[in-house]
Amino acid sequence: MDDNVIKKLCQDIPVPKMVKIKQHFNSEYIASEHLPIVVWEQLQQEDISSQIKSGMSIAITCGSRGVANIDIIIKAIVEYVKQKGGHPFIFPAMGSHGGATAEGQLQIVNGYGVTEAAMGCPIKASMETKKIGITDDGRPVFIDKYAAEADGIILVGRIKAHTQFVGPYESGLMKMAVIGMGKQHGAEGVHEQGFSNMAENLQRYGKIILKNTPVICGVGSIENAYDQTYKIVALTPEEILRQEPDLLKEAKNIMGHILIDDADVLIVDEIGKNISGDGMDPNVSGTLPKETGVPRGADGSEPRIGNFHAKRVIVLDLTEETHGNANGLGLADVTTQRCVDKIINEMAYPNAITSTLLEMVKLPFYTSNDKLAIQTAIKTCAGADKKYPRIIRIKNTMEIQEIEVSEILLPEVEAHEQLEVIGTLAPMQFDDKGNLF
Repeated sequence: MDDNVIKKLCQDIPVPKMVKIKQHFNSEYIASEHLPIVVWEQLQQEDISSQIKSGMSIAITCGSRGVANIDIIIKAIVEYVKQKGGHPFIFPAMGSHGGATAEGQLQIVNGYGVTEAAMGCPIKASMETKKIGITDDGRPVFIDKYAAEADGIILVGRIKAHTQFVGPYESGLMKMAVIGMGKQHGAEGVHEQGFSNMAENLQRYGKIILKNTPVICGVGSIENAYDQTYKIVALTPEEILRQEPDLLKEAKNIMGHILIDDADVLIVDEIGKNISGDGMDPNVSGTLPKETGVPRGADGSEPRIGNFHAKRVIVLDLTEETHGNANGLGLADVTTQRCVDKIINEMAYPNAITSTLLEMVKLPFYTSNDKLAIQTAIKTCAGADKKYPRIIRIKNTMEIQEIEVSEILLPEVEAHEQLEVIGTLAPMQFDDKGNLF
C-alpha cells in the first residue's frame, strides 16, 4: 500500500528505546513426562473407571484452543480407554471454528499433533448434530452426531476465564459440552441471546447435556501463567456441576496478566485462535468489545483478571496456527499490511455470525510496516507524552512472562516486586522494510 501521507504525518514521532523485563508468577507445573500418569490416576477413580466397559465406543473431545500438552493428555485418555477394553475415537469439538467445516476443524485438530497416527485411534469430523433434549424454556439442544451415537463421552478442556462474560462456568468443561459439542448449529442457538445471557445459558443447556447424553467424565486442565499444565482433574457429570466453579476461581488466581496497569500503546506481535477465542485474551490485553452487553462483576469491575488498559492496541501479525482466522483483530486500533494479507474471511466470519459479534472481524487502521504502525498509534494517543510514551510489547497474550517496556516505565518496573529487568535498553530493531520480524 502507498502510505506516504501517513509517513509524512508521523515522521516527527520517535520510537522509544525498549528493554526486556520478566514478570514473575506462580511457576508450579506438571512435567510433560508425568502427565500420562496423572491422567490415568484421575481416570482410575471408581465413579469414572466403572463406567468404561469393554466394547464401548467412547467419544473424546478435542477443542480449537492451544491447550498445553493437549496431545499428551488426549493420548493418555485414549490409552486408558483401550486398556479398559473400550473403542475410543476423537472428534473436533469447537463450535463454528475452522470455517464451520469438518475439513477445517480436522485441520485444526491435526495441527495440535492430534492425528490418527499419533493418537492410535480414529478421528471423526462432522458438522452434523443430533437433538438430545429441550431446555426448561423450550429451546432445542444439539450435540455432535458421532458423540450422540457413542456409548460414552469424555470431555477434555482447559478451565480458564472467558474473554466475553463472567459466571460460575466460563471456559472449561461445561462450555466444551455446550459450545464445543454443539458444533456450529448448537453454538448458534446458545449465542443468539447474546453474551449478557451466556453465563445463564451455559448452565441451562449444560445441565440438559449432562443429563441426556452418556458423558462419563470431563478431564479438565488448569494452566499457570507460563502456559504449563498446573493441574489435571477428572470429574463426573455431577462433579462438573459442583466443582468446576471453584476450579475456575483457582485458574483465575494463577493466570498471568500484565502487571503494569496502564500504557499508551500495547504492541501484540501475533494473535490467533490457538492463543485465545478472541485472538488475544482481553483478560491480558485489556480489550473488550464495546457493545456486547458484557456483564460486569459484582464489584462493578469488567471481567478481566488484571487492571491493564492501553489507549492504543497494535496487532502486527497472525499466528500460522490460526489458518487465516483473524477473529479479534477488530478489537485492535492499528495493524499491518502483513497481517491483513493473511486474513481468510471464511475462517473468521462463521465465528462472528455464530457469536453475534461482528465487530470482532472488523478491519482496523493498517500501515505498510511495523514502525509506521507504532508511530501511528503513538501519534493518535490523546494526552500521551509523544517523546516518552508508555509502551509495552508482548509476543501474544499467552506468552507474557518476558515482555518489553519503554524507557519511561523503568522506574515502575524497578519498584515492583514481581517485575525484573533482564535486558539492556536499546532501540527497536527494524529491518530495511521497517518491520520487527
